[in-house]
Amino acid sequence: MRLTFIGADHEVTGSCHYLNAAGKHILVDYGMEQGKNVYESAEFPIPYTDVDYIFITHAHIDHTGLLPLIYSRGFKGQIFATQATCDLCKIMLLDSAHIQEMEAEWKNRKARRAGRPEVPPLYTIDDANGVLNHLVPCHYGDILTITKGLKVRFTDVGHLLGSASIEMWIDEEGVSKKIVFSGDIGNKNKPLIKDPAYIEDADYVVMECTYGDRSHDRTHEHIEELASILQKTLDQGGNLVIPAFAVGRTQEILYFMRKIKEENLITGHDGFEVYVDSPLAVEATHVFNKNISECFDEEAMDLVNRGINPITFPGLKLSVTSEDSRAINFDMRPKVIISASGMCDAGRIRHHLKHNLWRPECTVLFAGYQAVGTLGRVLVDGADTVKLFGETIDVEAHIEQLDGISGHADREGLIEWLRAIKTKPERVFLVHGDDLVCTKFSEQLRTEFGYQADAPFSGSEFDLAAGTWIRQTVGVPVREETEKQKRNRTIFELLVAAGERLMRVIRKNKESANKDIKKFTEEINALCEKWDRGEN
Repeated sequence: MRLTFIGADHEVTGSCHYLNAAGKHILVDYGMEQGKNVYESAEFPIPYTDVDYIFITHAHIDHTGLLPLIYSRGFKGQIFATQATCDLCKIMLLDSAHIQEMEAEWKNRKARRAGRPEVPPLYTIDDANGVLNHLVPCHYGDILTITKGLKVRFTDVGHLLGSASIEMWIDEEGVSKKIVFSGDIGNKNKPLIKDPAYIEDADYVVMECTYGDRSHDRTHEHIEELASILQKTLDQGGNLVIPAFAVGRTQEILYFMRKIKEENLITGHDGFEVYVDSPLAVEATHVFNKNISECFDEEAMDLVNRGINPITFPGLKLSVTSEDSRAINFDMRPKVIISASGMCDAGRIRHHLKHNLWRPECTVLFAGYQAVGTLGRVLVDGADTVKLFGETIDVEAHIEQLDGISGHADREGLIEWLRAIKTKPERVFLVHGDDLVCTKFSEQLRTEFGYQADAPFSGSEFDLAAGTWIRQTVGVPVREETEKQKRNRTIFELLVAAGERLMRVIRKNKESANKDIKKFTEEINALCEKWDRGEN
């Protein structure tokens, strides 16, 4: 009954936890790192082929983005998630795979011109389609018997459509423990989706702390602030550009825009248009409409029951094709442009920034967390110039932020969620937070509330049955790699994956005829001898 911390430890992205329990190899999330990482992540502790189950807290790429990769390297187990998370994964993972293929093609065009070897994408659309076949949709509140000694329940945590805390009951060798993985804990009173539900009991809690060092600004209404920024921008004849995550934040902004129009909060610009320029956001909006009954809050359901779609309105334009996207910036009428990605590190938003950042009449409005190392963070921090598509762009537009609109609970929300657990857990493990935030919040939980709280680094391992650390690591700073080192590492990782696949094939042939096993063995030995002698 051992828990190993792999990703999002003293960092905000790349969530991954490995649990060896009930005789099974289990992952909770397998997310992609985004932005600049501070510390190295530990090596994956077992062959990918040995993973039996993966449990997903929610569909954001920093929690799911490496699922196609693990599939490409031999994973053939089951992936459990809520129905809405499964629906969102079907569009988000395919979109991510498309980005991986396009980025690899772009790099390889440069490599061919420079006479360098080409590199494969991290994973392909085929890999994404393949892993989707392993999804097992679940419903909130159901206690599922996964295997002997392991039961699981998904509980709504109010962060994103379908997001969940995952409760696990483990029985192993006469020892019973309950561990809760919080997932990303939602901010209360958000539009559309329900507030976080609370957990009643737990022996151990693995808890996110993204905003464990701050409180959200609750001194004003988001709709009023958004309307004020929009009014000023339209009056100046500019565009309001909103970088927004395609899943979750875009739909919230649409909800606000509908209310602004419905309540006539903008004057002098009747019928102003709102463009959603993201094929992924358009598909995600359809998923929101599909999962109304299980995920929408009372206010949104009241609108639905009155025949009002809470995220559509007159003047809403959905841009899907590249031609649609390009046409937006040739229309000089003031407008709202909502586009992904939310941190400006990829996607169509970068084109809109190129066309609008240099215009002082325009506004770029950030409505979500901006990770260190992303273009969004650079703009929020006050950069005078940025580079886009090889061109230096002066930042003349107004840069604004909507404080408190975050999908994550703040410090008070995190503490409220934890203290709702009636009996103090034996330990609280803090993850999914910046380095200093993890340290600061764990200290607060210890000194002010009496919790046994730790902020482990990647590679740390804990014995849940004994209640003791097996290994506690320290953070290993990321070393900057050259492009050649990155290519070599990627190619070597493919070799390791091929070796793991070979082991899976060997195990499958355990019951084969002796003559076939003998022939297989000779072929493997011949291959090994060739490469031992350096015949390549």
